[in-house]
Amino acid sequence: MSIADDLDRLAAQHAAGRLTDAEFETAKARVLAQTPAQPGVTVNSLRRSRNDRWIGGVCGGLARLTGVDSWIFRLLFALSVVFAGFGLIPYLLLWIFVPEEDGTTITTH
Repeated sequence: MSIADDLDRLAAQHAAGRLTDAEFETAKARVLAQTPAQPGVTVNSLRRSRNDRWIGGVCGGLARLTGVDSWIFRLLFALSVVFAGFGLIPYLLLWIFVPEEDGTTITTH
């Protein structure tokens, strides 16, 4: 999806009354502030969090990468462990293979 498509979608939601003026302006500013993603940059920038962690920092790292609150990832992992039984394996793999953030800025070229 391009920035123009995102702006058209936001304008349609605003015109339909699903977004207030303030919500529309905030969302529009967020879309315009985005830089085009380079292939591989998002995955390569995944790091386990040092500050937002309960166990291994995986959920905090995913939250930082996606912009979603970390409690949502914690809830998803917990529900997948309890109800489906498979959530523990992806969490452990991410804990093992995703490096912990080191406090330096990650740059990609």
